[in-house]
Amino acid sequence: MQLRGHWYRGGTSKCWLFDAQDMAQHADTREEMVGLLADAFGAADARQLDGVGGGTSTTSKAAIITATPDGPADLDYLFAQVGIGEPTVELGSNCGNCATAIALYAVQAGVVAPAEGSTRVRMRNLNTGAVLTGTIATPGRRIPTSGRATVPGSDAPGVPVSLSFHAPWGQTTGAVLPTGSPADRLAVGHTVLTASMVDAGAPAVFLRADEAGIDLSRMDSGLADHLPQLLAARAAAGVAMGLRRPEDPPQNAIPKVGVVAPAADYTAADGTRIAADSHDVRVRMLSMLAPHPAIGLTSAVAVSLAGAVAGSVVADALSPVDTGSSTRLLRIGTPAGVITTEAITDGSGAVTEVALHRAARQLAVADIDVARPLAQTA
Repeated sequence: MQLRGHWYRGGTSKCWLFDAQDMAQHADTREEMVGLLADAFGAADARQLDGVGGGTSTTSKAAIITATPDGPADLDYLFAQVGIGEPTVELGSNCGNCATAIALYAVQAGVVAPAEGSTRVRMRNLNTGAVLTGTIATPGRRIPTSGRATVPGSDAPGVPVSLSFHAPWGQTTGAVLPTGSPADRLAVGHTVLTASMVDAGAPAVFLRADEAGIDLSRMDSGLADHLPQLLAARAAAGVAMGLRRPEDPPQNAIPKVGVVAPAADYTAADGTRIAADSHDVRVRMLSMLAPHPAIGLTSAVAVSLAGAVAGSVVADALSPVDTGSSTRLLRIGTPAGVITTEAITDGSGAVTEVALHRAARQLAVADIDVARPLAQTA
């Protein structure tokens, strides 16, 4: 069986993009689609050796795209986080880096016609209902194929894409603060930790790094030692946020889980020394079952929203900010360096949009020869 795929790098992720009509020729139901993706990626093997997966959470992603010229957006996309070492596909989240790639794909593939000067691609994420906009420079209506933009975590250049997440938030759980509180005491094993649970960009739970015993002065090691504790926190937060029932198995993709600390000098993953005055807050996140090499864009959006909520773990880690401006910049110190989000607020101070600057590039177009498991072919 052959499945046509478009392979893109978006930000610090790689994502296979599939046209929904082509996918439907091979998979009639969502269950069949999940199985097809797991087989195409070689998900059952931790190395993903017999598939197109990259063997890491940031390179084992897919999206199925449907053009919707008469809908509320230019296109709909279903994001898929493919398992690593298990034949699973989680459909409960979103990925901003993949959305960056989708915006460029939409212009390059003719889903959205290039406009004079710049082209806006409006995208609806079917997993969460979130609406995003990717803006790409198209001077003279020329479609870009390369660019010189880079992002923290990758020196590889790509086409610059301005990506915006738009309110309303709380699309997965029904509220920005699913528990109704900016901070809760969360039972994690034999300890109780302060946690802020936020649903913006994607459901996320943020813990105080000092309470969790995690030192963020170095981001080149250490977090893996705390993996059992962080996975337990994700499991507990999933129940508290209403993402699963207590008897259901924990999900690997959501909620996102991370630790937060005030700005300070720290060592990035590549050994670079990051000065305290270059950022506003330090954050380390998990991605599936491993430390994230940078930060997912949906997690960055959640950090931005949490930072705007007084009493949250993130807000408590920040220095006082000027609340008189309608635009707030937040500089987030991550293992890959500092990324900046731009939060736009309304008259009441509520965040209506979070924007980030990213880069994307098409890597390949391929007919993927999908090998089905022997049990399915016998």
